[in-house]
Amino acid sequence: MRMIAAAVLGGVLLAACAVEDMPEPDEGRALFVENCAMCHGASGRGDGEIAAGLRPRPADLTTIAARNGGAFPRAQVLSKIDGYARSDPQQDMPEFGLLLRGDTVPVDVGDGQFTPVPRPLAALMTYLESIQR
Repeated sequence: MRMIAAAVLGGVLLAACAVEDMPEPDEGRALFVENCAMCHGASGRGDGEIAAGLRPRPADLTTIAARNGGAFPRAQVLSKIDGYARSDPQQDMPEFGLLLRGDTVPVDVGDGQFTPVPRPLAALMTYLESIQR
């Protein structure tokens, strides 16, 4: 009986520790094309079809790491996309938080601590991280 209980407990613990995989950049690229390319351009360089009429101009998303000492600031990027850090409705970028809900995946935001992040938001961050130059 103890062996059965130990096996059941072990299975429960293993299931609790199961971690969903981080999304691949391709998953985020689809979201980028749908939600971001209009302003930031297909290449992410701030040259989207409506970019010329925007002030300030959309950021070059391929240089995020370069602008941050060579490190990709995951927490900052997640916050910017989500809109969580913005309180001014006149900000230059729309909030996408409500569009990016869903199941969560654990994301290391740079401090070794994993934070549950909605999968679409994590996918977009992964894509942006993959296009850094």
